[in-house]
Amino acid sequence: MDERQKLRELAAWYREFAERAGNPAIWDARLRTAEELEKKAASLTERRGDMSATKTTGTAVITGASSGIGAVYADRLAKRGYDLILVARNRGRLAMLARRLESETGRSIETIPADLNDKEDLARIETTLRTNAAITLLVNNAGVGATAPLLDSDVEKMDEMIRLNVGALTRLTYAAVPGFVARGGGTLMNIASIVAISPETLNGVYGGTKAFVLALSLSLNNELAGTGVRVQVILPGAIATEFWDIAGLPVGNLRSGTVMSAEDLVDAALAGHDQGEIVTIPSLPDRTEWDAFETARRAMSVRLSTAVPAARYGIGHSNHAEA
Repeated sequence: MDERQKLRELAAWYREFAERAGNPAIWDARLRTAEELEKKAASLTERRGDMSATKTTGTAVITGASSGIGAVYADRLAKRGYDLILVARNRGRLAMLARRLESETGRSIETIPADLNDKEDLARIETTLRTNAAITLLVNNAGVGATAPLLDSDVEKMDEMIRLNVGALTRLTYAAVPGFVARGGGTLMNIASIVAISPETLNGVYGGTKAFVLALSLSLNNELAGTGVRVQVILPGAIATEFWDIAGLPVGNLRSGTVMSAEDLVDAALAGHDQGEIVTIPSLPDRTEWDAFETARRAMSVRLSTAVPAARYGIGHSNHAEA
């Protein structure tokens, strides 16, 4: 075990006992100690064995990285040669994941415990994205969902979901993309959902947040053409993660044959990226279905704004335009 791993394990031990401390003063002292140990670990640059000569692909920032889809992205991207900055609320899980990936891959793994619905925490991640020129990839994975009908939902929870799924994702995108453009390259991967194109499937507010992610991604792909920046948006179906328990519908209650593993989802998404896909729908058997959908949408888009209403409405034509 190298010195960096020893320091991280000791930091995780202090964090675990800080969380158990009933006395605020003890909690603060243990937490400060853990943070100091993590800083020392991060400052070490040694790599183990033959991994020391491994060339980095750049640094990937992954939100919602402590479990599920985000943790699998961390595993796969580290094995593809990326150094990582992992962002999530759960300190303990982040530390454990970082230790494992450093040991297995030799990559540099930084963890930033943060709640993206907290303005100060979000601002810290924005600053990292704006100022760290080594960052070449942002995976906007953090998000929450809802399964209850709108009339049975708590509007405060819906507001929190909008702020995370839409607000935080937008701010992080705005923080990262200008640097990508200035450096002539970078990749943005946004995790949306099939409800972006099938809003009847789950809660409408959740579907609306994911439709936003799809629309933003398609718009950015068009806007950033020729800059060297790639945009991919992934539309998962039901995935076997804690998402469903948190949303109020245990994954075991979902129909058999409809739930994909997080590992298969991420592997398919990365394969789609390698193939040059902009929109990746891992469960869709025939890619031409999406191509036809998108072709029809683009063809219709040139007919969506006209000087007069369509004839079917039977409205007389006025001679003046309104702004």
